[in-house]
Amino acid sequence: MNNVIIDGEDNPITFIFAHGAGAGMDHEFMRLVAKGLALKGIRVIRFNFPYMIKRAEEGKRRPPDRAPKLLEAYQGIIEQYCDADKLVIGGKSMGGRMASHLSEVNKVAGIACLGFPFHPPGKPEKYKGEHLAELKKPCLILQGERDTFGKREEFADFDLSDSVRVEFIPDGDHSFKPRKSSGYTEQQNIALTVEKLSAFIKEVLDEK
Repeated sequence: MNNVIIDGEDNPITFIFAHGAGAGMDHEFMRLVAKGLALKGIRVIRFNFPYMIKRAEEGKRRPPDRAPKLLEAYQGIIEQYCDADKLVIGGKSMGGRMASHLSEVNKVAGIACLGFPFHPPGKPEKYKGEHLAELKKPCLILQGERDTFGKREEFADFDLSDSVRVEFIPDGDHSFKPRKSSGYTEQQNIALTVEKLSAFIKEVLDEK
């Protein structure tokens, strides 16, 4: 099994896109966002973390590796696949949180987090965003308004650096799915995500 997928291979600017804890790089959400970004002229590199590779090989569920192993794997992808001077890195949920811990890597110009897991659902005391108060490089957080890992109304209590920009996806849950009664559709929210994410990547990399 190939553990890296590249969309928009020949596009001039690069975004590394890491998956969340429960589903790998080929999850529908990952696929749709990557394909959308590729159509906007961005080269998107998706990869599986080591535990997800083992899960595919063994056919049984495994918990995510601990952070040092995840970060080591992410850095390996940066070194192996990025010949560009600068790139934006990010990911879905856990993947975005790991990317936000790699902001000091030289090649990294910015970070994009899709559904940042500020805390486990129902456990706001287990906060995982302390480092975001110190972030110096541009960071975009796209968050569903109803995300149980950090809802819109909770953001008033989060201490975020001035370099962190937060935009909300209408009525979205942790995967940006809205309720039918909201008048929004999942397709619209994915399109909005691609729009906001591609604009951020191009702004950071100075590609107008």
